[in-house]
Amino acid sequence: MENITFKIYRDVQSLPEQWDEVASENHFLQKPYLNVLQHTAPINMECFYIGIFNVSELIGVSIAQYVNVDQLESFGERDNCLKTHIRNFIFKKFCSHVLFLGNNMITGENSFVFKNKVPVAWISKILSECTQELIHYFKQKKIKIHIVTYKDFYKSFTKELKAHDFKSLYEFNTQPNMIFKLDPEWKNSADYVNAFTKKYRDQYKRAHKKIEGIVTKELCLEEIIQYEERIYELYHYVAVNAPFNTFFLSKNHFSFFKKQCGNRFKLFGYFKDSILIGFHTILLNESTLETYFLGYDEEHQKEHMLYLNMLYNMTEFGIEHQFKKIIFGRTALEIKSSIGAEPIDMTGFIFHTNPFINFLMPKIFSKLEPNVSWQPRHPFK
Repeated sequence: MENITFKIYRDVQSLPEQWDEVASENHFLQKPYLNVLQHTAPINMECFYIGIFNVSELIGVSIAQYVNVDQLESFGERDNCLKTHIRNFIFKKFCSHVLFLGNNMITGENSFVFKNKVPVAWISKILSECTQELIHYFKQKKIKIHIVTYKDFYKSFTKELKAHDFKSLYEFNTQPNMIFKLDPEWKNSADYVNAFTKKYRDQYKRAHKKIEGIVTKELCLEEIIQYEERIYELYHYVAVNAPFNTFFLSKNHFSFFKKQCGNRFKLFGYFKDSILIGFHTILLNESTLETYFLGYDEEHQKEHMLYLNMLYNMTEFGIEHQFKKIIFGRTALEIKSSIGAEPIDMTGFIFHTNPFINFLMPKIFSKLEPNVSWQPRHPFK
Protein backbone atom coordinates (compact mmCIF):
# COMPACT_ATOMS: atom_id res chain seq x y z
CA MET A 1 0.00 0.00 0.00
CA GLU A 2 3.05 2.27 -0.28
CA ASN A 3 1.52 4.21 -3.20
CA ILE A 4 -1.87 4.76 -1.50
CA THR A 5 -2.35 8.24 -0.05
CA PHE A 6 -5.30 10.38 0.97
CA LYS A 7 -6.18 14.06 1.08
CA ILE A 8 -8.80 15.68 3.31
CA TYR A 9 -10.81 18.54 1.78
CA ARG A 10 -13.08 21.05 3.52
CA ASP A 11 -14.53 22.62 0.39
CA VAL A 12 -16.52 20.75 -2.28
CA GLN A 13 -15.31 23.23 -4.93
CA SER A 14 -11.75 21.95 -4.52
CA LEU A 15 -12.57 18.24 -4.97
CA PRO A 16 -10.86 16.45 -7.87
CA GLU A 17 -12.66 16.48 -11.22
CA GLN A 18 -13.10 12.69 -11.27
CA TRP A 19 -14.83 12.63 -7.87
CA ASP A 20 -18.38 11.90 -9.10
CA GLU A 21 -17.13 9.28 -11.51
CA VAL A 22 -15.49 7.37 -8.62
CA ALA A 23 -18.63 7.88 -6.49
CA SER A 24 -21.00 6.90 -9.31
CA GLU A 25 -22.56 4.07 -7.23
CA ASN A 26 -23.76 6.35 -4.44
CA HIS A 27 -25.37 9.79 -4.77
CA PHE A 28 -24.74 10.43 -1.06
CA LEU A 29 -21.03 10.65 -1.89
CA GLN A 30 -21.35 12.78 -5.04
CA LYS A 31 -20.75 16.52 -5.27
CA PRO A 32 -24.40 17.69 -5.47
CA TYR A 33 -25.24 16.08 -2.12
CA LEU A 34 -21.87 17.06 -0.59
CA ASN A 35 -22.69 20.65 -1.56
CA VAL A 36 -25.93 20.30 0.39
CA LEU A 37 -23.90 19.22 3.41
CA GLN A 38 -21.39 22.02 3.02
CA HIS A 39 -23.94 24.81 2.66
CA THR A 40 -26.81 23.60 4.87
CA ALA A 41 -25.13 21.35 7.44
CA PRO A 42 -26.56 21.51 10.97
CA ILE A 43 -24.99 24.39 12.93
CA ASN A 44 -23.15 21.95 15.22
CA MET A 45 -21.59 19.97 12.35
CA GLU A 46 -18.48 20.39 10.17
CA CYS A 47 -18.00 18.12 7.14
CA PHE A 48 -14.82 16.76 5.54
CA TYR A 49 -14.40 15.04 2.18
CA ILE A 50 -11.61 12.49 1.75
CA GLY A 51 -9.99 11.61 -1.58
CA ILE A 52 -7.99 8.36 -1.71
CA PHE A 53 -5.26 8.09 -4.37
CA ASN A 54 -3.06 5.44 -5.92
CA VAL A 55 -0.07 7.63 -6.83
CA SER A 56 -2.00 10.49 -8.52
CA GLU A 57 -5.13 8.55 -9.56
CA LEU A 58 -8.28 9.04 -7.46
CA ILE A 59 -9.46 5.52 -6.56
CA GLY A 60 -11.81 6.14 -3.63
CA VAL A 61 -13.85 8.80 -1.83
CA SER A 62 -15.04 9.05 1.75
CA ILE A 63 -16.69 11.45 4.18
CA ALA A 64 -16.19 12.49 7.81
CA GLN A 65 -18.19 14.75 10.12
CA TYR A 66 -17.39 16.54 13.34
CA VAL A 67 -20.37 17.08 15.64
CA ASN A 68 -20.34 19.38 18.67
CA VAL A 69 -23.08 17.90 20.81
CA ASP A 70 -22.64 20.71 23.33
CA GLN A 71 -24.35 23.12 20.94
CA LEU A 72 -27.62 21.17 21.00
CA GLU A 73 -30.47 22.36 23.19
CA SER A 74 -31.95 18.87 23.22
CA PHE A 75 -30.99 15.32 22.26
CA GLY A 76 -34.65 14.33 21.94
CA GLU A 77 -37.45 14.82 24.45
CA ARG A 78 -39.73 11.84 23.96
CA ASP A 79 -38.24 9.58 26.64
CA ASN A 80 -38.29 11.83 29.68
CA CYS A 81 -36.83 9.37 32.16
CA LEU A 82 -33.80 8.90 34.38
CA LYS A 83 -31.88 7.08 31.66
CA THR A 84 -32.32 10.08 29.36
CA HIS A 85 -30.93 12.45 32.02
CA ILE A 86 -27.95 10.15 32.65
CA ARG A 87 -27.29 9.93 28.92
CA ASN A 88 -27.48 13.72 28.49
CA PHE A 89 -25.10 14.29 31.42
CA ILE A 90 -22.57 11.77 30.03
CA PHE A 91 -22.75 13.38 26.59
CA LYS A 92 -22.23 16.92 27.87
CA LYS A 93 -19.30 16.02 30.11
CA PHE A 94 -17.38 13.33 28.26
CA CYS A 95 -18.70 12.93 24.74
CA SER A 96 -19.52 16.38 23.38
CA HIS A 97 -16.87 16.47 20.60
CA VAL A 98 -17.60 13.57 18.27
CA LEU A 99 -15.87 12.61 15.04
CA PHE A 100 -17.81 10.39 12.63
CA LEU A 101 -16.07 8.53 9.82
CA GLY A 102 -19.20 8.23 7.72
CA ASN A 103 -22.45 10.18 7.54
CA ASN A 104 -24.25 10.64 10.85
CA MET A 105 -27.35 12.05 9.10
CA ILE A 106 -28.39 8.93 7.21
CA THR A 107 -28.51 5.16 7.71
CA GLY A 108 -26.63 2.70 5.53
CA GLU A 109 -23.22 2.04 4.00
CA ASN A 110 -22.50 5.59 2.91
CA SER A 111 -19.03 6.04 4.43
CA PHE A 112 -16.90 5.45 1.35
CA VAL A 113 -16.80 3.98 -2.14
CA PHE A 114 -13.92 2.73 -4.28
CA LYS A 115 -13.61 2.65 -8.05
CA ASN A 116 -12.51 -1.00 -7.95
CA LYS A 117 -12.36 -3.60 -5.19
CA VAL A 118 -9.50 -2.94 -2.79
CA PRO A 119 -8.24 -5.07 0.15
CA VAL A 120 -10.06 -4.49 3.45
CA ALA A 121 -6.64 -4.08 5.09
CA TRP A 122 -6.16 -0.92 3.00
CA ILE A 123 -9.58 0.48 3.92
CA SER A 124 -8.95 -0.22 7.60
CA LYS A 125 -5.56 1.51 7.51
CA ILE A 126 -6.83 4.54 5.53
CA LEU A 127 -9.75 5.10 7.92
CA SER A 128 -7.40 4.87 10.93
CA GLU A 129 -4.90 7.32 9.39
CA CYS A 130 -7.67 9.77 8.40
CA THR A 131 -8.91 9.65 11.98
CA GLN A 132 -5.51 10.58 13.39
CA GLU A 133 -5.10 13.44 10.92
CA LEU A 134 -8.54 14.87 11.81
CA ILE A 135 -7.88 14.51 15.57
CA HIS A 136 -4.63 16.46 15.02
CA TYR A 137 -6.50 19.10 12.95
CA PHE A 138 -8.91 19.74 15.83
CA LYS A 139 -6.12 19.68 18.42
CA GLN A 140 -4.52 22.59 16.56
CA LYS A 141 -7.84 24.41 16.89
CA LYS A 142 -7.76 23.70 20.68
CA ILE A 143 -10.63 21.20 20.38
CA LYS A 144 -10.18 17.77 21.95
CA ILE A 145 -12.07 15.03 20.12
CA HIS A 146 -13.72 12.83 22.75
CA ILE A 147 -15.28 10.07 20.70
CA VAL A 148 -14.58 8.59 17.26
CA THR A 149 -17.30 6.55 15.56
CA TYR A 150 -17.17 4.55 12.33
CA LYS A 151 -20.60 3.83 10.82
CA ASP A 152 -22.57 1.94 9.31
CA PHE A 153 -21.35 -1.48 8.19
CA TYR A 154 -23.11 -4.71 7.32
CA LYS A 155 -21.93 -7.55 9.53
CA SER A 156 -19.98 -9.43 6.85
CA PHE A 157 -17.76 -6.38 6.30
CA THR A 158 -17.42 -5.78 10.05
CA LYS A 159 -15.81 -9.20 10.46
CA GLU A 160 -13.22 -8.31 7.84
CA LEU A 161 -12.40 -4.94 9.46
CA LYS A 162 -11.86 -6.68 12.80
CA ALA A 163 -9.11 -8.74 11.25
CA HIS A 164 -7.08 -5.54 10.76
CA ASP A 165 -6.77 -2.09 12.40
CA PHE A 166 -10.23 -2.31 13.99
CA LYS A 167 -9.56 -5.41 16.10
CA SER A 168 -9.14 -3.49 19.37
CA LEU A 169 -12.15 -1.18 18.88
CA TYR A 170 -15.49 -1.65 20.59
CA GLU A 171 -18.06 -2.93 18.10
CA PHE A 172 -21.60 -1.70 18.71
CA ASN A 173 -25.00 -2.65 17.36
CA THR A 174 -27.69 -0.02 17.02
CA GLN A 175 -31.25 -0.41 15.81
CA PRO A 176 -31.42 -2.33 12.52
CA ASN A 177 -31.77 -0.65 9.17
CA MET A 178 -35.26 -1.37 7.80
CA ILE A 179 -34.87 -2.36 4.15
CA PHE A 180 -37.65 -3.37 1.75
CA LYS A 181 -36.46 -5.56 -1.13
CA LEU A 182 -39.22 -5.08 -3.68
CA ASP A 183 -40.64 -8.04 -5.58
CA PRO A 184 -39.69 -7.52 -9.26
CA GLU A 185 -43.07 -9.05 -10.20
CA TRP A 186 -44.91 -6.09 -8.67
CA LYS A 187 -45.68 -3.43 -11.29
CA ASN A 188 -48.18 -1.26 -9.40
CA SER A 189 -49.82 -0.71 -6.02
CA ALA A 190 -52.53 -3.31 -6.75
CA ASP A 191 -49.87 -6.04 -7.06
CA TYR A 192 -48.39 -4.93 -3.74
CA VAL A 193 -51.73 -4.83 -1.89
CA ASN A 194 -52.79 -8.20 -3.31
CA ALA A 195 -49.67 -9.78 -1.80
CA PHE A 196 -50.85 -8.86 1.75
CA THR A 197 -52.63 -11.24 4.11
CA LYS A 198 -56.19 -10.14 4.93
CA LYS A 199 -55.12 -8.45 8.19
CA TYR A 200 -52.60 -6.18 6.46
CA ARG A 201 -54.84 -5.58 3.45
CA ASP A 202 -57.44 -4.32 5.92
CA GLN A 203 -54.78 -2.10 7.55
CA TYR A 204 -53.94 -0.65 4.11
CA LYS A 205 -57.62 0.04 3.34
CA ARG A 206 -58.21 1.60 6.78
CA ALA A 207 -55.19 3.90 6.39
CA HIS A 208 -56.32 4.99 2.91
CA LYS A 209 -59.84 5.70 4.20
CA LYS A 210 -58.33 7.96 6.88
CA ILE A 211 -56.44 10.06 4.32
CA GLU A 212 -59.43 10.74 2.06
CA GLY A 213 -59.69 14.46 1.43
CA ILE A 214 -55.95 15.01 1.93
CA VAL A 215 -54.22 16.20 -1.25
CA THR A 216 -50.75 14.70 -1.81
CA LYS A 217 -48.53 16.43 -4.36
CA GLU A 218 -44.87 16.66 -5.27
CA LEU A 219 -43.56 20.19 -4.63
CA CYS A 220 -41.32 21.96 -7.12
CA LEU A 221 -38.43 24.16 -5.95
CA GLU A 222 -40.54 27.35 -5.89
CA GLU A 223 -43.19 25.63 -3.75
CA ILE A 224 -40.58 24.23 -1.34
CA ILE A 225 -39.26 27.77 -0.89
CA GLN A 226 -42.85 29.08 -0.50
CA TYR A 227 -43.60 26.59 2.30
CA GLU A 228 -40.10 26.59 3.83
CA GLU A 229 -41.11 27.88 7.28
CA ARG A 230 -43.98 25.38 7.57
CA ILE A 231 -41.84 22.47 6.27
CA TYR A 232 -39.23 23.23 8.93
CA GLU A 233 -41.87 23.51 11.65
CA LEU A 234 -43.24 20.05 10.75
CA TYR A 235 -39.73 18.53 10.50
CA HIS A 236 -38.69 20.07 13.83
CA TYR A 237 -41.74 18.65 15.63
CA VAL A 238 -40.76 15.11 14.58
CA ALA A 239 -37.03 15.64 15.23
CA VAL A 240 -37.43 17.05 18.73
CA ASN A 241 -39.79 14.20 19.67
CA ALA A 242 -37.41 11.50 18.49
CA PRO A 243 -35.86 9.38 21.28
CA PHE A 244 -32.37 10.62 20.43
CA ASN A 245 -30.82 13.27 18.20
CA THR A 246 -27.34 14.71 17.66
CA PHE A 247 -28.30 17.45 15.17
CA PHE A 248 -31.11 19.53 13.69
CA LEU A 249 -31.23 20.45 10.01
CA SER A 250 -30.93 24.07 8.91
CA LYS A 251 -34.10 25.82 7.75
CA ASN A 252 -33.12 25.98 4.06
CA HIS A 253 -31.88 22.38 3.90
CA PHE A 254 -34.71 21.02 1.72
CA SER A 255 -34.81 23.88 -0.79
CA PHE A 256 -31.03 23.76 -1.20
CA PHE A 257 -31.21 19.98 -1.62
CA LYS A 258 -33.78 20.44 -4.40
CA LYS A 259 -31.62 23.10 -6.11
CA GLN A 260 -28.58 20.82 -6.03
CA CYS A 261 -30.12 17.47 -6.90
CA GLY A 262 -33.15 18.38 -9.03
CA ASN A 263 -35.38 15.42 -9.89
CA ARG A 264 -33.26 12.98 -7.90
CA PHE A 265 -34.59 14.63 -4.73
CA LYS A 266 -38.35 14.75 -4.24
CA LEU A 267 -40.49 16.36 -1.54
CA PHE A 268 -44.16 15.42 -1.31
CA GLY A 269 -46.56 17.64 0.61
CA TYR A 270 -49.82 16.59 2.29
CA PHE A 271 -52.46 19.33 2.25
CA LYS A 272 -55.72 19.65 4.18
CA ASP A 273 -57.92 22.58 3.11
CA SER A 274 -54.84 24.05 1.37
CA ILE A 275 -52.80 23.91 4.60
CA LEU A 276 -49.58 21.85 4.61
CA ILE A 277 -49.98 19.26 7.39
CA GLY A 278 -47.11 16.91 6.52
CA PHE A 279 -44.36 16.07 4.06
CA HIS A 280 -41.93 13.31 3.19
CA THR A 281 -38.75 13.27 1.10
CA ILE A 282 -36.93 10.65 -0.97
CA LEU A 283 -33.66 10.45 -2.89
CA LEU A 284 -33.35 8.38 -6.08
CA ASN A 285 -30.02 6.59 -5.60
CA GLU A 286 -29.45 4.42 -8.70
CA SER A 287 -31.57 1.25 -8.16
CA THR A 288 -32.17 2.13 -4.49
CA LEU A 289 -34.85 4.48 -3.19
CA GLU A 290 -33.59 6.26 -0.07
CA THR A 291 -36.15 7.67 2.32
CA TYR A 292 -35.00 10.93 3.88
CA PHE A 293 -36.52 13.28 6.48
CA LEU A 294 -40.23 13.86 6.98
CA GLY A 295 -42.50 15.97 9.13
CA TYR A 296 -46.06 16.29 10.46
CA ASP A 297 -47.89 17.59 13.49
CA GLU A 298 -49.34 15.21 16.04
CA GLU A 299 -52.99 16.20 15.66
CA HIS A 300 -53.15 15.49 11.92
CA GLN A 301 -50.86 12.46 12.16
CA LYS A 302 -53.31 10.68 14.47
CA GLU A 303 -56.45 11.76 12.66
CA HIS A 304 -55.26 10.77 9.18
CA MET A 305 -52.68 8.04 9.95
CA LEU A 306 -50.24 10.27 8.08
CA TYR A 307 -47.04 8.41 8.92
CA LEU A 308 -48.36 5.03 7.79
CA ASN A 309 -49.75 6.57 4.60
CA MET A 310 -46.37 8.16 3.89
CA LEU A 311 -44.73 4.72 4.18
CA TYR A 312 -47.27 3.26 1.75
CA ASN A 313 -46.76 6.17 -0.67
CA MET A 314 -42.97 5.77 -0.64
CA THR A 315 -43.36 2.03 -1.24
CA GLU A 316 -45.76 2.55 -4.14
CA PHE A 317 -43.40 5.12 -5.68
CA GLY A 318 -40.59 2.54 -5.45
CA ILE A 319 -42.72 -0.16 -7.09
CA GLU A 320 -44.08 2.03 -9.89
CA HIS A 321 -40.58 3.29 -10.76
CA GLN A 322 -39.07 -0.21 -10.55
CA PHE A 323 -36.55 0.35 -7.75
CA LYS A 324 -34.94 -2.81 -6.39
CA LYS A 325 -35.09 -1.81 -2.73
CA ILE A 326 -36.13 0.97 -0.37
CA ILE A 327 -33.96 2.03 2.58
CA PHE A 328 -36.34 3.05 5.36
CA GLY A 329 -33.62 3.57 7.98
CA ARG A 330 -33.87 3.15 11.74
CA THR A 331 -36.71 4.06 14.10
CA ALA A 332 -40.39 3.05 13.97
CA LEU A 333 -39.29 -0.54 13.33
CA GLU A 334 -42.64 -2.23 13.94
CA ILE A 335 -44.74 -0.04 11.68
CA LYS A 336 -42.12 -0.29 8.92
CA SER A 337 -42.15 -4.07 9.19
CA SER A 338 -45.96 -3.98 8.86
CA ILE A 339 -45.63 -2.52 5.35
CA GLY A 340 -42.99 -5.08 4.27
CA ALA A 341 -39.57 -3.77 5.34
CA GLU A 342 -37.23 -6.21 7.06
CA PRO A 343 -34.57 -5.53 9.73
CA ILE A 344 -30.97 -5.75 8.55
CA ASP A 345 -28.43 -5.60 11.37
CA MET A 346 -25.71 -2.99 11.02
CA THR A 347 -22.75 -2.36 13.24
CA GLY A 348 -20.20 0.32 13.88
CA PHE A 349 -17.03 0.87 15.87
CA ILE A 350 -16.44 3.43 18.57
CA PHE A 351 -13.60 4.54 20.83
CA HIS A 352 -12.96 7.27 23.37
CA THR A 353 -9.66 9.13 23.19
CA ASN A 354 -9.32 8.90 26.99
CA PRO A 355 -7.91 5.37 27.61
CA PHE A 356 -9.69 4.96 30.97
CA ILE A 357 -13.09 5.95 29.57
CA ASN A 358 -12.41 3.83 26.49
CA PHE A 359 -11.87 0.82 28.76
CA LEU A 360 -15.39 1.43 30.15
CA MET A 361 -16.91 1.93 26.67
CA PRO A 362 -19.04 -1.26 26.70
CA LYS A 363 -20.74 -0.11 29.92
CA ILE A 364 -21.03 3.54 28.84
CA PHE A 365 -22.48 2.68 25.44
CA SER A 366 -25.39 0.79 26.99
CA LYS A 367 -26.30 4.07 28.75
CA LEU A 368 -26.26 6.04 25.50
CA GLU A 369 -28.28 3.85 23.15
CA PRO A 370 -32.06 3.88 23.79
CA ASN A 371 -33.58 0.44 24.40
CA VAL A 372 -36.00 -0.64 21.70
CA SER A 373 -38.33 -3.60 22.06
CA TRP A 374 -40.51 -4.34 19.07
CA GLN A 375 -42.47 -7.11 17.41
CA PRO A 376 -41.56 -7.90 13.79
CA ARG A 377 -44.62 -8.14 11.53
CA HIS A 378 -45.10 -10.49 8.57
CA PRO A 379 -47.61 -8.81 6.25
CA PHE A 380 -47.38 -11.04 3.17
CA LYS A 381 -49.13 -14.28 2.32
